[in-house]
Amino acid sequence: MVAENDDLITYSPSKRIYEAVKKIPKGRVATYADVAQMAGDRKMARAVGNALHKNPDPDTIPCHRVVNSKGELAVKYAFGGALKQAEILESEGVTVVDGKVDLEKYRIVMDEV
Repeated sequence: MVAENDDLITYSPSKRIYEAVKKIPKGRVATYADVAQMAGDRKMARAVGNALHKNPDPDTIPCHRVVNSKGELAVKYAFGGALKQAEILESEGVTVVDGKVDLEKYRIVMDEV
């Protein structure tokens, strides 16, 4: 019984968001709304941004793979700014032009996640 209660407590919206972000493969990106949908509620796209800004483990939770609905990088990327986000994405094979990613080319297909 205790284990079940612990699962309820630890499976918060932030944890669901982090688990969703972990599913974004190298060389691909997802939008905040995509991550919210993967986490169970497309309406919590803003919560995705808040959770990623507080990412407790950027080495395991690749928040650099999340962009806005226009493919734009996060101006306030919490782990070094948009230039750092671009650098990491490019190291994974994602082309960034003028702070933007081509969503047609690099966005994950929701059915595959």
